[in-house]
Amino acid sequence: MHFPTSPLGVLVYVLGLAILWVIVTVPVYFAARAIRGDTVGFGDALGATLGGVVAYYVVYLAAALALGAVIGTSAGAFALLLGLLTWLAVFRGAFRTTWSRAVGIAVLAWVILVILDAVMVAFFGVTFPAFYPF
Repeated sequence: MHFPTSPLGVLVYVLGLAILWVIVTVPVYFAARAIRGDTVGFGDALGATLGGVVAYYVVYLAAALALGAVIGTSAGAFALLLGLLTWLAVFRGAFRTTWSRAVGIAVLAWVILVILDAVMVAFFGVTFPAFYPF
């Protein structure tokens, strides 16, 4: 991946990431509203989306590095599981809900995101970057 080096390039890159963050938050917002009801705000979904991604990658990388030295190549599978559990914990805290509802929000958000991606491809010919955690 090539990162921009000019100030304008960096600004466009950061702006693109912010737009992608908002677009990816929309399915999380609608999924949380469907499961939790009217008590969920878009700011909650923005925080859950950003916090979930950051927490996932921090835990995934830390677990893969720590476990890789102990158990070898299968550490990636354990790191993935720990990362996903961390992401669910962020959803649970951000939406003030139970574990089962956090799973429901995550699954429904993925379904909505896949549908949104298909619509974007059909109408605009663009797709989201590879965003699946596995």
